[in-house]
Amino acid sequence: MWQALVPLTHLVTMAERKSLAARLIGWTLIWQLILMVVVFVPAGTWKFWPGWAYLGVNLVGTIHFCVYFYRRDPQLLERRLLRKETVKAQKIIMRLLRLLNLIVLTLPGLDFRFGWSRQYLRPVPWWLMVPALGVVLACHCWFVAVMNANRFAASVIQVEAGQTVMDTGPYRMVRHPMYFGGVVLLLSAPLALGSFVAWPAFALLIPFLALRLLNEEKFLRRELPGYAEYCRRTRYRLVPFVW
Repeated sequence: MWQALVPLTHLVTMAERKSLAARLIGWTLIWQLILMVVVFVPAGTWKFWPGWAYLGVNLVGTIHFCVYFYRRDPQLLERRLLRKETVKAQKIIMRLLRLLNLIVLTLPGLDFRFGWSRQYLRPVPWWLMVPALGVVLACHCWFVAVMNANRFAASVIQVEAGQTVMDTGPYRMVRHPMYFGGVVLLLSAPLALGSFVAWPAFALLIPFLALRLLNEEKFLRRELPGYAEYCRRTRYRLVPFVW
């Protein structure tokens, strides 16, 4: 009887993994299509090489993230695919953050089209754009390191059965290393896309990340045993030696 059940269990697992792979591919293609629209439509041309470079770096980073954890921890990818927030405040914050993120991503293309940086400041030199692209890629690698340290890190605010406080790796430096990577990504993306003018708009998204962070901490202090003690041990929330 047990010998007959083993192949069935294997088939179910394989079916689940195929379903996960299909959803990951679908999500990646949809997000790349959205990025193409918000980057190239405002630019008014396909001849916007910083846009292609930025999309390429993001695609490489996304594929690396998905392949890495598909092989090592498919359940983490399932958590990262979650989209429905259960905390009311988080629903509002994330809707605003996603909308504003799409809006600010249109600005580099508009800058390229109308030459705002060239006219009012100066063009972003290639020797600044290329390192900024490297920082964007480094942020994707940082996200992999953070997920390796905390396999319970979902895309929504939640606490699962058996979840424990993570205080190793990046979590020894700051309490929210994923948000730290997000801040660095926001500050480097407009430069990678060749726009000085768009940089302040990208930076204005950081307070929304901080608001989400504070609300998340309030939830974790209440729902996750040991989190309050972890906060006392790890002083800084987002940026080492700053806050």
